[in-house]
Parts: sequence; structure tokens; C-alpha cells
Amino acid sequence: MNSKERINAILERKPVDRIPVDLWFVPEVWKDLCAHFGVDNDDALYAAMGIDKIVWLPALYPETPGRTQWGSKTGSITAGAASYSENVEPGLAGCDTLEAVKAYPYWPDPEKFDYVQMADNAKRQSAQYVTLGPWISLFEVYCSLRGLEQSMMDVALYPEMVYLILDYIEKIQTEMVSRFLDKAAQYVDMVFISDDMGAQQNLMMSLPMWDTFLKDRLRRWCDLIHSYGVKVFYHSDGAMYDLIPRLIEAGIDVLNPIQHVCPGMEMSRLKAEFGDKIIFHGGVENQSILPFGTAEDVRRETLDCLNTLGKDKQGYICCSCHNIQAGTPVENILMMVDTVKG
Repeated sequence: MNSKERINAILERKPVDRIPVDLWFVPEVWKDLCAHFGVDNDDALYAAMGIDKIVWLPALYPETPGRTQWGSKTGSITAGAASYSENVEPGLAGCDTLEAVKAYPYWPDPEKFDYVQMADNAKRQSAQYVTLGPWISLFEVYCSLRGLEQSMMDVALYPEMVYLILDYIEKIQTEMVSRFLDKAAQYVDMVFISDDMGAQQNLMMSLPMWDTFLKDRLRRWCDLIHSYGVKVFYHSDGAMYDLIPRLIEAGIDVLNPIQHVCPGMEMSRLKAEFGDKIIFHGGVENQSILPFGTAEDVRRETLDCLNTLGKDKQGYICCSCHNIQAGTPVENILMMVDTVKG
């Protein structure tokens, strides 16, 4: 089987020759891997490694220097060997009335996305790869606009503010996804919904709050995406076991990244309870084992994921538990890939 056939077979719960192995990594790791293999582009790297790459399809929107698509100011943050562009001033941080939210000048305009180039990119990538995108989000975007601390206060104290901002967030992205899929659905395998709800020990908000603010919105998005014959890939880090039944009810197809060191996220438990309902993507521990363990530690960890989440070669795409971070030894990354490939 080639990579595209292998991943699609997993998504359709059909037999495979082996579990697929995908890779997510930050730019610094990309450079390390390219240097190791003597290549200088994505296609050559994926071929050299023999991975089953799921390729992301970005939403293309005119850039405003120093601001995100949603109007929040950005800055460069250095953490160890890595550099990131992070929000440093949330766009709606100073808005304390509904009128101020309505007057916000940076709401993205769905007319301004480059749907032609987005569709061309999807068509080109789908010839060789399984495709994923565009990225859309509800509460992550909300937090980027209000700041995490203020967002937590909003859901507890200012529900009208939350409803209004989420209405804008949902409407804008619904229009963008609809217009994109109108042009490109035949070239898109999954749409990426990302809404981190899990912290290291528990959920970031209560289930009743999630039901109040997010449940129906997520269901509407899942229904929309499925209406085009496309699957839903849902991302949430952390300890989010209690939310999984609600995500399944809303209609997600793939759950990422399976941070199994968090309470309730034990792999054998997830496989037993939800393995016949969703596909798992991720799993290989990325806070200690991949960056700081030995190659043998990585081999054991990867085998554990394969034997639990990927039991009987079903329902699992092996990958790191979120992006592989700068400074991770190349030999550890290659060990994960080689262990899956056998």
C-alpha cells in the first residue's frame, strides 16, 4: 500500500499492511531532518523518511503585519532552541461592551480568503497525500481574542459576551469552510477543528459550560463538513476523557493527539471504550520520552501505542503527541518511524 491508501484504509476501517506513521514537527525539527537526509523540501523529506504524511491545507487570508488574521497583535517568543510567533495583545482584550465587540474592526471578511489558490493547493496535494484542513476553531480563537484568563472569566460571568463573540467566530469560519469545500471537497479528506479543552489534570471548563457555549456549534460544523463527504479531525490536548462522548455525539471522526500521561487518558481505556467509534491520531509521548528519552525508550513507547491504540492494525494513525519540539534528537524521531514500519 502507498501512504495515501494506507491512511484512507484506516479512516474507513479497512485492512492495512501496517499502521500508518505521520509526523508533526516545528520548523527547527524540519531543518534537522532535512540536514540529516540531505534534502531541502517537504516531498523529498517525506519520501526519504517513508512516512505516511497527512498534509495540512491552510486557509489563505491577506496578512496584516504584526497581527493575526483575527486582529490580535503578535510578537516573537523564544523558548529554548525554538522561536514562535505568539499573541502578545489580544484584539478584544479591551472590549467591555457588546457594542464594542460589534464595532471591532478586525473581524475577518470571508470574501477575502483566496479560495482559488486554496482549492488549487488542495488539488495538487491530494494527488499524493491525504489532506487535512483548513484549521478552524471556536474557543481557541475566542481565547486568542480575549486572552486565556479573561476568557475563563467570561464563560463564568459574562455569557452574553461569550455568545456574541462566538457567533462572529462561528459565522465567519462557517462561510469560509463552505466556500472552500464548494470548490475543493473532492480534494479534501478531513477538516481540522482544534479546540483545546484539556489541561494537564482536568478539563479547562465544566461539561455544562461546554454544553452551553460549544456543543451545538461543534455539531453544526460536523454536520456541515460531513455534508460534503469530508471527515472531521478534532484536536484537544490534555485530560479530556470526560468530553470524548460528547465529541463523538457531535460527530467527530478522528481524535488527536491522545496525551495519555494525563488522568483518564490511558490508551487501553480509550481503545476499549471508544475504539469502535473514532480513529486515534498521535499517542507517542512528547513531553519527556521523545525529547529526553533514549532511542530504546522511544521504541518501547511506540510499541505500546501500536499494541493498544493500534490493536489488530485498526483505528490508529501513529504520530507524536503534538508537534515534535526543537532540540528533539533526530535518532529518537527516526526510531519512532522505524518502529512503526517494522
